[in-house]
Amino acid sequence: MIELRNARLTARIAPLGAELVSLMDADGRELMTDADPAFWTGHAPILFPIVGRLQDDAYRVGGATYRLPQHGFARRRTFEKVAQDDASVTFELTDDAETRAVYPFAFVLHVEHRLGHATLTTSVTVSNRGTGDLPAGVGFHPAYAWPLPYGRDRAAHAIVFEDVECDNIATIAANGTIAAQGRLSPLDGRTLPLTDALFAHDALVWDPVVSRSVRYGAPDGPQLRVDYPGLPKLGIWSKPGARFVCIEPWAGIADPEGFAGDIFDKPGIHRIAPGESRRFAMSVTLET
Repeated sequence: MIELRNARLTARIAPLGAELVSLMDADGRELMTDADPAFWTGHAPILFPIVGRLQDDAYRVGGATYRLPQHGFARRRTFEKVAQDDASVTFELTDDAETRAVYPFAFVLHVEHRLGHATLTTSVTVSNRGTGDLPAGVGFHPAYAWPLPYGRDRAAHAIVFEDVECDNIATIAANGTIAAQGRLSPLDGRTLPLTDALFAHDALVWDPVVSRSVRYGAPDGPQLRVDYPGLPKLGIWSKPGARFVCIEPWAGIADPEGFAGDIFDKPGIHRIAPGESRRFAMSVTLET
């Protein structure tokens, strides 16, 4: 476990998945999920090379069919630490025989966690070291404590969007893909009051999302501001009764229900040319 610490925050990151597993304030209060196995044991997995679920957990490229689990394989792989200083740590994952069996592309994936004052920034850089184009989806999946550890009731918590959003959001189909028919947004103006009932049928998905940041917490207490410049989609997810809520900026999305095209035609996939890289980043700031 790697620990980054300053006067405002302490972050702990595991080499498995290069995953943030703890974020505490200056008084040692935990801002992340308790990872109760009755609900979900994740903390903040990095989603790569896909976001969400594929139709039948399979995709096609060059006439061949490959299988990938929901959210890809990066979260299940151990990364190598390649750099560390007082404020940051960088991990690396490269393709090998195991990844090429399910994702036949040469890549380098760098994940950096950096502390600055009351902000933790996580960035993912995908580099194509092959001779052909690289298809990639990247997403963030951080689960924050619900309620936050500041004495406010769980029911007092809400997520407030920076901007006005569209009237409709995407719907998750029974098989985990994106259903053809969306539904009305549950926002009250720019505010999403958090209730268990919101998540009775899986995640809420804004595709696209207009806002470049959201604030989470009780209105009269410390809050978390989540910034995700350049990431066009946002998922919000929990499970009824769980003590976490995930605020998930994505550069990718699940397959449309029934999708049978090539992976390069999959909605949300980024095409990265040989020798090129693409960086995606989000940050969380404790506002007191």
